[in-house]
Amino acid sequence: MERTKQKSETSRQTLSKTAQSKTAASKSAKPQSKSPPTASKPPRSQTRTASTQPKTDAFALLKDDHKKVKKLYKEFEGLKDREDSDEKKIELVKQLCQEVTIHAQIEEEIFYPAARQALGDEDTLDEADIEHASVKALVSQLERMEPRDNHFDAIVKVLYEYVDHHVQEEEGTMFPMIKKAKVDTKSLGEQIMRRKEQLMVDMEAPAPERKRSVPSEEGARSAHR
Repeated sequence: MERTKQKSETSRQTLSKTAQSKTAASKSAKPQSKSPPTASKPPRSQTRTASTQPKTDAFALLKDDHKKVKKLYKEFEGLKDREDSDEKKIELVKQLCQEVTIHAQIEEEIFYPAARQALGDEDTLDEADIEHASVKALVSQLERMEPRDNHFDAIVKVLYEYVDHHVQEEEGTMFPMIKKAKVDTKSLGEQIMRRKEQLMVDMEAPAPERKRSVPSEEGARSAHR
């Protein structure tokens, strides 16, 4: 009996050691986890986003003009209660009038004719023409005034209010209609860019040398369609 118990105890100890050895071997054989490989950075040329590309879409170009006019007016408004700000006011109003004048001429020569061709007789375009006429009249008045003249600030404010209303009508109503009509706004944008460069050069010329700007070839064709 005593021998049988000893053999049984010895067998259990042997089995226990064998099991422990297998467990240790299994742990040592387990592969170590590896960190995922770091993705290589793409070349600089591939990291450029769409925002860095030149804007040639007509909508983008016209909206940029809208933002410039708003920025200029906000700067002018900030001078309202400041003394000795006449020179800065003259500079800002000159820029404001130039931006508005060039923008209106581009729309009338290029953008509106293309819109009419796509949309037909549309009330929104007729209203835009009337708004342009009102804006031009105020610009013409401001070009003959000085900051100390009566109603100078008031006229600048009314001019911006006309422009702001016009912008809301264009971006909120007209642009979506033109987009829906599948107008080639990229081609229009290229025409707008070229024409704007011409008008800016003409606008910056000294008054005696300033010539009456001739509409671009594309704009002339569009206007007579």
